Amino acid sequence: MLLTPLLSLMTTLSAKTSPADRRFDTWKEAFVLRMWEVYPAWASAVGYHKYDSVLVIPDAASRKRELEFCRANLDSLKKFRLAALSPANKTDHRLIENQLQSAIWGIEELRAYEWDPSGYNVSGGFAEMLANDHAPLDERLRNFSKRLKYVPAYYEAAKQNIKNPTKEHMDLAITQNKGGLSVFAEDLVEPLKKSALSEWEKEQIRLGCEAATKAMNDYVRWLMTLKNETPRSFRLGKALYDKKFGYELQSGYTPEVMYRKAMAHKQELHNKMYVITRDLWPRYMAGKTMPADTLVAIRQMIDKLSEEHVAPEEFQAAIEKQLPILVDFIKRKDLLYIDPSKPLVVRREPAYMAGVAGASINSPGPYDKEGNTYYNVGSLDGWDKAKAESYLREYNKYILQILNIHEAIPGHYTQLVYANRSPSIIKAILGNNAMIEGWAVYTELMMLENGYNGDDTTATTAAPEMWLMYYKWNLRSTCNTILDLGVHTMNMSQEEAIHLLMDEAFQQDAEAYGKWRRVQVTQVQLCCYFTGFTEICDLRAELKRKKGTAFGLKKFHESFLGYGSAPVKYIRELMLR
Repeated sequence: MLLTPLLSLMTTLSAKTSPADRRFDTWKEAFVLRMWEVYPAWASAVGYHKYDSVLVIPDAASRKRELEFCRANLDSLKKFRLAALSPANKTDHRLIENQLQSAIWGIEELRAYEWDPSGYNVSGGFAEMLANDHAPLDERLRNFSKRLKYVPAYYEAAKQNIKNPTKEHMDLAITQNKGGLSVFAEDLVEPLKKSALSEWEKEQIRLGCEAATKAMNDYVRWLMTLKNETPRSFRLGKALYDKKFGYELQSGYTPEVMYRKAMAHKQELHNKMYVITRDLWPRYMAGKTMPADTLVAIRQMIDKLSEEHVAPEEFQAAIEKQLPILVDFIKRKDLLYIDPSKPLVVRREPAYMAGVAGASINSPGPYDKEGNTYYNVGSLDGWDKAKAESYLREYNKYILQILNIHEAIPGHYTQLVYANRSPSIIKAILGNNAMIEGWAVYTELMMLENGYNGDDTTATTAAPEMWLMYYKWNLRSTCNTILDLGVHTMNMSQEEAIHLLMDEAFQQDAEAYGKWRRVQVTQVQLCCYFTGFTEICDLRAELKRKKGTAFGLKKFHESFLGYGSAPVKYIRELMLR
């Protein structure tokens, strides 16, 4: 097994750990165990399964316990002077402090539990208990049965919490909870057949599922009939947005700086795309006059290339076919170590996840390192022909490969394998979204820089068609930042948003309107892609300048990933030591 740079360093220096670090390490271990008592669902998600049978009722009492936990541990943190800790422990100290402060802010100021009904959905946790084989099936089903007892009280508390919700979050809650009902019906059939549970135990599970299904249906009906004549705006507003940006991204850049960088990068990409469009025009548009408007010309070239795409029924199979090609390329170019022992399973996106993103990764977490990593692929079942065609043009022959780089290899899947191997459990469980998404966006550029050209293994450079589509894809993360900040802090309208996405980012209408729905029900998350990407590229450029010819790309990648999913600004400090 490969030892990452930080793990190797920690092993070498373990005997020389200072007394302050030893005390802090002991405190961290106890802190994490106490944290899982407060957040059992989070514990299960990262592979710590002691509390799988528990479902926290989201009422005032549970929020009070959470606040008491956060404040008590913030007080405990003050006993450890940052100056006395090692660089790695300084980062852990900062991550813990940020997590605790963020949780307090979320309860006392953001108060999403009052206006976001989609925050209440039990389906995901139950579904993972069925899908993830971290323990024998009978043990998982018994925990499933115990957790079921909490579901009716869970949804009653949700109803009590909700005040003046946004219409958009209500619609999402209805869609996702309806989708999640399958977990307690179809999804449970085979596991019960395969189990060795007694008939009495199976009957208790069936009765529990009936009660859970009733509670979820009641919640959906309650939302559908809720009188909400003056709903809260889905726009977060600048004051709340800036604080959430700071807590979630922990970036070295402010929201305003990232907005300016995104606007400048958008123009840079347009310039590069026009040069390629001009060069490709005679080959693809023979006899057709090139429009004087550069954006119109680029759009026409993209539309032409987007005609090459898979059939709807072949979408998932095409993804599975491309993954080994990516692995082979990385090995040939010696860009990064890929651990062959970690499984990646491509699956249809579960119904309870529908409505936000079309592709995503589910990692087993640092406590469950041998578990499967799932690549969730959105289904096109039931789509009319025009909508499916629009979607497939967006994820055409070229973009689909870039999507796989981002979501799987060497993007999210690879980064999360490294994160789980980090010697710091804190950096694994308090993963920074800007670093995680930024790495995935960075790998798209890095692969093309090193000559990736799809399944053409004889190519030494990426084709201009691939570069054009990469720039289009990179516009996606760039414009995500412009969209998110514009919508939540500058009152960007739907019309302005669609213009940005379709006319300036060249997205298909299905993708653009899907993104508009997404920005209404999420905040800050859309900024993490471009923010992390920018910070990683800046760090790489800085190290190249400092090291000169001694800079090695593989060493940079493995060193960077070796620090776990910490904010890039902290990884930068550690790598520049």
